[in-house]
Amino acid sequence: MESPIEGYLARIHREISELKDGKPYSTIPAMANVNPDNFGICLTTVDGYIYEIGDTREEFSIQSISKPFTYGLALADLGLDKVDEKVDVEPSGDSFNEISLAEGTGRPANAMINAGALTATSLIKASGGNTRIKRIVNTYSAFAGRELSIDEEIFASELEHGHRNRALAYLLRSFNIIENDPVPVIEDYFRQCSVLVNCLDLALMAATLANSGRNPRTGKQVMEILPVERVLSVMTTCGMYDDAGSWISTVGMPAKSGVGGGTISVLPGQVGLAVYSPPLDEHGSSVRGMATSQRLSQDMELHFVRAARVGKSAIRSSYDISAAPSGIRRSDEAMDLLRDHGHRARVVELNGDLLFAGTESMVRELSTLNDEVELIILDLRRVDEVADVSMRLLAEVRENLVADGRELVLIDAEGTLADAFRDVDRAVPTFDTRTAAVEWCENRLIKAYGTELDLPSRVTISQCPALSPLSDEDIQKLADRMEDRTYNDGDVIRRIGQSFGGVFFILSGGVTTSVIGPTGHRVKLTTLSAGMTFGELALGSDDRQETTVRATGKVTIKLLTADAISRLESEDERLALELWKALTRDAYTRVDLYLRETAVRIRD
Repeated sequence: MESPIEGYLARIHREISELKDGKPYSTIPAMANVNPDNFGICLTTVDGYIYEIGDTREEFSIQSISKPFTYGLALADLGLDKVDEKVDVEPSGDSFNEISLAEGTGRPANAMINAGALTATSLIKASGGNTRIKRIVNTYSAFAGRELSIDEEIFASELEHGHRNRALAYLLRSFNIIENDPVPVIEDYFRQCSVLVNCLDLALMAATLANSGRNPRTGKQVMEILPVERVLSVMTTCGMYDDAGSWISTVGMPAKSGVGGGTISVLPGQVGLAVYSPPLDEHGSSVRGMATSQRLSQDMELHFVRAARVGKSAIRSSYDISAAPSGIRRSDEAMDLLRDHGHRARVVELNGDLLFAGTESMVRELSTLNDEVELIILDLRRVDEVADVSMRLLAEVRENLVADGRELVLIDAEGTLADAFRDVDRAVPTFDTRTAAVEWCENRLIKAYGTELDLPSRVTISQCPALSPLSDEDIQKLADRMEDRTYNDGDVIRRIGQSFGGVFFILSGGVTTSVIGPTGHRVKLTTLSAGMTFGELALGSDDRQETTVRATGKVTIKLLTADAISRLESEDERLALELWKALTRDAYTRVDLYLRETAVRIRD
C-alpha cells in the first residue's frame, strides 16, 4: 500500500514542477547547460528510511553545500577554539561571495560565506597519507554512504573563472587568516565544490547531521556531536546567507544551498531533506528547493519550534493476534481457525509523541504491512502528544486501507484521534481495551473464514466447550444438578467481591465483564457469548469474584451453584473430579493466553 507520505511528496512534486522562475548558474560555463526541468526531492529519516520522488539520482556538483562538512572536519581536527580564531560564527547579512571580513583582523564572519569557507579549507591538513582534498572528499563520502568523486571539467572551469574567490583567498592571506600559499587552498576549495552528488546523497548527508553525526544507513560515526552541534548552529543562522532570517522564520531548519541546484535541510533527531532543482533565485538558492522546503515544513510541521523534541519511532511493538489472543473461550474448531488466520489481524502498539518522526514511523509501519493483514489494531493508550500532521496522515492511511479492503481498528479510550475520523463515511471501530479490540477482530475472522464456526446464538449444555472432555452421560448428570436462570439486558449477574457462587454456563445471549480502571471509570474486559462459562475463576481469587458480570440482551444460563458442587463432591467423587479436571483444563488455557499476552506487553 502506498504511504501517504509518498503520495504527498508526489503531489507537491507535481505542483512545484510548475514553478518556472529562476535560471541555472551560468558564471561557471561547465554548469550552464544543465536541464532546468531537473527536480528531485529526497527525505531520509534518522533510522535510514528513504522517501524519494523525481530526479533524485541525477548527479550535479555540490558547490556551497560542501561548506558545512568541510567546516565540521576543521572543527573535528582542531577544536572549536582554534577554528574560532580564524573564522567567526556571526551572520554576515551579505550574499555568499561578499568580503565580510572583520575590520582589523580580517576574520571572516562565518564559515558559510566564501571567505569563511576558504578559511575552513585552509585549516584542513594532510594526514595519514591522505592529502587535504582526499580527506575532504573522504569525509563527504562517509556522510553520503558511498564513494564520491570530483568532476574534473567543473573543477577546471571553476579554476579558470573563479577570480573573485582567488581575490578573497589572497586578501585572507594578507591578514594571515590563510597562513601559507593561498594557491593550493584555492585549488582544493574549487575541487571540493566540484564533488559530484545526487539528491539521495545530500539527503543522507543531512540525515547524518540530524542523527548526531552517525550515518543512519552505514551506522558509521562520521563526526562527533560537538562539531555537529556547531555546524548545525552556524547553518541555522548563516546557511542561507542574506536570506537566512526569512528562511529560519518560514522553514525553521538548519540549511545550506548551493548554486549547483541543491538544498539541504536538517531537523535534528528526526530527518534530513534534500531538494535538487537548478534554477536559482537572486540569493543563489534553488527556487523549487525553497518552495519545497517551505511546503514540507508547513505541511509536515518540521519547523524546529513545533518539532523541538528528539524524534523517535512511535512503534512500541507490532504482533499478530495469534501472539496475544483475546482469551475468549471458543470451540476447538474456532481456535484452530484463529491459529490459521490470526496473522491476518495485527496489533501495532504506539508510545510517546506523534510529532513528525513518530508519525512517519507509524505511517511507514502501517503502509508496509503484509498484504495478508486485513485488520490493523492501532493501540494509542501510551501516546502523549499528537500533532495535526499525525491526524491528517493517519486519516489518509485509513482511506488507503479501506480502498484495499482492509480495516483500521483503534484502542483509544481517551479519544485521542477522534478528530481525525470525524468526517469519515464509515465509523472506525474503537475500543477501550486491547482484549475487546482483539475479540472484535477474532469474530470478524471467524465470520470471514469459517462461516460454519460463526458464533452460535444458542447452545445446549452439552455444546459448552468447557465440558467437552466429559462423556454425554456425565454431562447429563451435571445438568440434572443445575438451575435455570434468565436475565434481562443490563442486569448485574455477579459483582466484584462476591463470594464463589458456582459455575455459570451461558446457553443464549451474552454477558460483559468489567472492572474499575485506575481513573475510576469502568473498563470493559471481555464479552462472553453462548457456550462460554464464568464464575469458576473466583476459586483462584480467595473465593471472590474479581469482575462485574452484566447481561447484554436477554440471557439464559445453566448454573451449577456452589451448594450443588459441594453436594456433588460428597455424593459422586469421581464425577466431581472429572468436572474439576475439565474446568481446570479450560482455566489453564485462559491463563496460558493471559501469560502470552503479558509476555508481548513486557518484551523489549
